[in-house]
Amino acid sequence: MKLNNKWLVAACFGIMAGISTSSCVDQIKFGNAFLEKAPGGTATKDTVFNSAVYVRQFLNTCYSRQYYGLPYNTDSNGDIPDSASPYLGKVDALSDCWQLHYSGATLYFSYYTGTHTADYGTRGDVFGYTREQVWQVVRWCWMLIENIDKVPDMDDSEKQYIVAQAKCLIAARYFDAFRHYGGLPLVTQTYTGTESSYSFPRATVEETVNFMIKLLDEAIDSGALFWAYDGTQNNGSYSNPVSDTGRWTVAGAMALKCKIWQFAASPLFNDHQGFAGGSSEAEQKHLVWYGGYKQELWDNCLKACEEFFTALQSNGYYELNQSKDDTPEQYRQAFRMAYIKQGSKEVLHSVRVTTTDAYNSSTYMWHSWSDYGRNSYTPTQEYVEMFPWSDGTPFNWEETEGEGKLDEMFVKGDVVEGQQLLQNLVLTRDPRLYETVRVNGLPKMLGWDSGVMSGMPYELWVGGYDAGMGAKNEDGKYATGYDNMKYYIGTEYQRQYCQWVSLRLSDLYLTYAEALLQSKNDYQGCINLIDEIRARVGMKGLVECNPDKNLLSDKNALLEELLRERACELGMEDSRYFDLVRYKRADRFELPLHGILIYRLDEEGNRVTTKWYEGDYGKGAMQPIHFDYEKFQLKNIERKWWTHGFDTKWYLSPFPLSEINKGYGLIQNPGW
Repeated sequence: MKLNNKWLVAACFGIMAGISTSSCVDQIKFGNAFLEKAPGGTATKDTVFNSAVYVRQFLNTCYSRQYYGLPYNTDSNGDIPDSASPYLGKVDALSDCWQLHYSGATLYFSYYTGTHTADYGTRGDVFGYTREQVWQVVRWCWMLIENIDKVPDMDDSEKQYIVAQAKCLIAARYFDAFRHYGGLPLVTQTYTGTESSYSFPRATVEETVNFMIKLLDEAIDSGALFWAYDGTQNNGSYSNPVSDTGRWTVAGAMALKCKIWQFAASPLFNDHQGFAGGSSEAEQKHLVWYGGYKQELWDNCLKACEEFFTALQSNGYYELNQSKDDTPEQYRQAFRMAYIKQGSKEVLHSVRVTTTDAYNSSTYMWHSWSDYGRNSYTPTQEYVEMFPWSDGTPFNWEETEGEGKLDEMFVKGDVVEGQQLLQNLVLTRDPRLYETVRVNGLPKMLGWDSGVMSGMPYELWVGGYDAGMGAKNEDGKYATGYDNMKYYIGTEYQRQYCQWVSLRLSDLYLTYAEALLQSKNDYQGCINLIDEIRARVGMKGLVECNPDKNLLSDKNALLEELLRERACELGMEDSRYFDLVRYKRADRFELPLHGILIYRLDEEGNRVTTKWYEGDYGKGAMQPIHFDYEKFQLKNIERKWWTHGFDTKWYLSPFPLSEINKGYGLIQNPGW
């Protein structure tokens, strides 16, 4: 296909509006305005590539436009990705684990209603094809690669280091888009803007995967990347754990290979029939699947995982964050610090976009706007019930209700005369639940350094201090009777810098487990890796806790447990949504979701809708411990998928109609 002055090429030229970024120096404009004086000219480019300082800052600009999974800002000019805006919404809220109750978000008024179309613009799609800075970053990185040899005051080892990072950035941005669109046009160079025509056909899924893998292999094999930023030496340079963490490493690149193969090998793209039936043009041309089932894709995933863990054993540094003591509090702390703390040895690659304190910011930050409702991602009852009891045995609502123990499904403790708070408090469920979901009765504080619980308990009953009438009215951040805890935490996260963890070690354990199961039918090997993740939070093994599920012989049952473990371990990290997509789980997308109404009971067993704190606490009343519970189906808003079924077109995003109509051969995804 031939293309003349179309959008994709415009992005590859970098001739769009300028970007203001903190990494610019001396008024040198980077990014989209890099060639604004004369497309195809050399003045601006020559200035930048005549200075090592400018080139390093240019690289920083590329890093600043990576995918960041927490809405933190809003912009209509395309200078930052649309996914950064709370007015779009996180993909987690399209899964069965979360519901977004902010009506001003695209997910709410376009996806939940089923009215989304290919005719979209700003913040119109969960990952807008022209709105996520993918093509800008790709173009900038190729510019770095093509011009790095011109820099006079930079040694060869640093040039190789920058090239390797640029290749990782290209691969990562391609993978971001690949998960939403399938096969993509492959951009392999920059353009001057003076060429007479350009060929940009949409590549097949196989070609796109091979393109990403090749870039990562070249970066890994270059020897220019550090394994980790741990102060060690590489090619005469020392890594700086403070200033360098967040840049691509060998470990990060190897981990990304595992994730690419995992997605490519999954049934969405790798099955005996295309997800839309096989007759669409995109399916016929293998743009959205491999054209059949290929076992070797899972073998490739397994090989990538084996290579990663072999390198980890050899090079060390990265490790699962373990608890200091065998208590629920310390298990929570270990799980929390594994992803939230900058410098965690469990983090393989992270993205940072700001150094401001979100709690004290007037901008559209993740934390600030969670309090105001824009980022109110409310956990569903279905999600809460995925988390087992603290020993690892499955939670079952009906059994717990029949035993009269629903009051103990989150916490229990001793009533001690003279004490208003429960004493000897016990967390009765999987410690990860309390780090992912705010539940009734949980103390509000977990010390940042100590991991000690303290403070008043969350009051999530109808009329309670925290939830108020949120669940009763199904609105606000307690609309389901729960609130999000993941990446939000609470007041102890104030004055701590936030990061988005795009790759972490626990995910690689579970990816490896999945590859063993799918490639070799290695049930025991899969279970062993899952059990290592469970043991970190004090739970017993999967088989011991599920004796009735035949997990050593029933592949479907084990896969279901693996996907549940991924949901519990990787909540609010985009994982659940993409797991449901890549396994084509229409049954979960169609499942009507629920919240919970909790009613406080007085001494006579009557329901009361009064606060405790700022209520009868001041009169010496004991912490409420007896409640009634009612599940309710979510109605504000009902997803169309629940009432009309799930159309397979939703597995992938539509290319914008404006791009399709330009006639350069961009073939639409099935159903759109």
